[in-house]
Amino acid sequence: MEMREQTEDPEPNNIESTEPDHKKSTEKPQRITACLVNAAFFGALGSSYLYGYNLSVVNAPALYIKTFYNQTWMERYGEPIGADMVTMLWSITVSIFAIGGLLGALCVTLLTKLIGRKGTLLLNNGFAVIAALLLALGEKARSFEMLIIGRFVMGVDSGIALSALPMYLGEISPRHMRGSIGQFNSILICLGVFTGQVLGLPELLGQESRWNFLFAFLALPALLQLCVLPFLPESPRFLLMERRDEAGAEKAFRAFLGKKDVSKELEEVHAEGWAQNTLHMASVTELLLNPALRWQVITVIVTMACYQLCGLNAIWYYTNGILRDSGFAENVIPYIVLSTGGIETLAAVVSGLVIERIGRRPLLIFGFSAMAFFFGLLTVFLNFQDQYTWMPYLSFTCILAVIASFCSGPGGIPFVLTGELFEQSYRPAAFMIAGIVNWVANFAVGLLFPFMQESLQTYAFLVFLVVCVLGAVYLYFILPETKNKTFMDISQSFAKINKVPLVNKEIENELAIKAGSKEVEENGKVIIDGNRAPSTPPSTSMVLYWSMSRASSFLVSTSLRNYMVHTHKHSHEESTTMQGATEGSAYGPVHHWAELPAIQDLYTKPCQRKALKIVRLQAHKS
Repeated sequence: MEMREQTEDPEPNNIESTEPDHKKSTEKPQRITACLVNAAFFGALGSSYLYGYNLSVVNAPALYIKTFYNQTWMERYGEPIGADMVTMLWSITVSIFAIGGLLGALCVTLLTKLIGRKGTLLLNNGFAVIAALLLALGEKARSFEMLIIGRFVMGVDSGIALSALPMYLGEISPRHMRGSIGQFNSILICLGVFTGQVLGLPELLGQESRWNFLFAFLALPALLQLCVLPFLPESPRFLLMERRDEAGAEKAFRAFLGKKDVSKELEEVHAEGWAQNTLHMASVTELLLNPALRWQVITVIVTMACYQLCGLNAIWYYTNGILRDSGFAENVIPYIVLSTGGIETLAAVVSGLVIERIGRRPLLIFGFSAMAFFFGLLTVFLNFQDQYTWMPYLSFTCILAVIASFCSGPGGIPFVLTGELFEQSYRPAAFMIAGIVNWVANFAVGLLFPFMQESLQTYAFLVFLVVCVLGAVYLYFILPETKNKTFMDISQSFAKINKVPLVNKEIENELAIKAGSKEVEENGKVIIDGNRAPSTPPSTSMVLYWSMSRASSFLVSTSLRNYMVHTHKHSHEESTTMQGATEGSAYGPVHHWAELPAIQDLYTKPCQRKALKIVRLQAHKS
């Protein structure tokens, strides 16, 4: 017994630092590679770009489409269509896009699980091509139903894209540029909106004889993505954690990162999988019921709801009217409106360039706060617009400021956050929840804003001011910064507010065993008792395994947290296993698997025994 106690408590001669390896590393971060840029650009081109394009493309030909509805009705029924029926058909055409988006969001978890992130994006191009054919040929076929169905199919495409694309971008990016790569989603949305405005000009496709070509254009980005994306790698995290394809994941990491030695990245992904204490993809119900992820889910719901309810859609409603009141000629207004799309794109690009320096949290809080400020000014200016001839110019300036504030943070970061706040097994379910909130809120704004505007008039913007303030306050008090952190570090940041066990500083100091010792690592390969570590260690030994094999306190901390969160479910079975084992224990009654004599006898090396002691200490403190 005495020998056992002496063996298990060696002097910590090999402890050198309490910081995780990824924080104390002095090596320069690798530069962005052509493969990573191509994956981000062409992935977004056939996905978020089409979503943005569809937000603006219906505005220019609206009058011509209504005329087409009237002509088709006359040909079928021999009488003009009623004004109420035209309004209803047009409302269905516009709003069914959001219903399709909701359906697409509901399909994402299943699709990404079955065919992967890249496979889902490629399959989604089929919806875009089908929608383009229906919308472009509806006039030739004299069928307004084809236009309505085409908008619905395009909504399905957008619903899938806005979940699958951020998931793909987040998983292929190194953590020091995860935000910048993730902002390709926002930048291409804004670019799509701007393209729709440009092509809708009367000199281009915004004419009665050409409006169907506006919708035929939808097929071009989809076909371009189909030509390029198949030759780019799948998400390495998906390949390693869900397909168990280590060779494929290693090849993908090398392509995206532009370096040969990707052992550290593979090790990090392996560790994340083992620390999750689960090997299957979690369902939405499992995600919602997991206490360790409660505030991550709430944060995603709040940010995604604010993304849609912050009032940007209402801004487009007022823009043309403000420009008319400013004295601009009707034929000049479309060109001035282009400035809104240009400001949108420019602000999104600037946000993508600074996000890794400033961080997600400051940009989100600044964006919502600035929107609230300019909504307040806009309300004042609109109420005095009839009294001063120069007041409309101030109103239009406020509109541009609101748009720039939105695109500086709230316009893209919610999608980045959804991918960052969850580890691999919960990520598809998280994107499904985010997608549902996004599209339900989108539909609600389209349905309720006309009534709100009718009753509140210019004071309707005060409602959006309140939403922006509440969003900024919530993010200030709840959201931790996520830039340059691993997914497991981010989970640790929420441990306290979720009221789940968190490894304290004393434990982290003891866990910082020096990497490179012979019993820990040889030639970059993890070695235990002379053998390479198994790729899927048992769930009850994963904490012990990582304590022995690598000096990564953040990995062990997360493993301990997840183990203790879930261990109460099996407390009855474990107590039965522990019965009868206390007689031979050197530590008194056995309350934890690490105290079993069999475990004590199995692991005898100094670093292994120290890890066992730490696991027991943490279990007793919890």
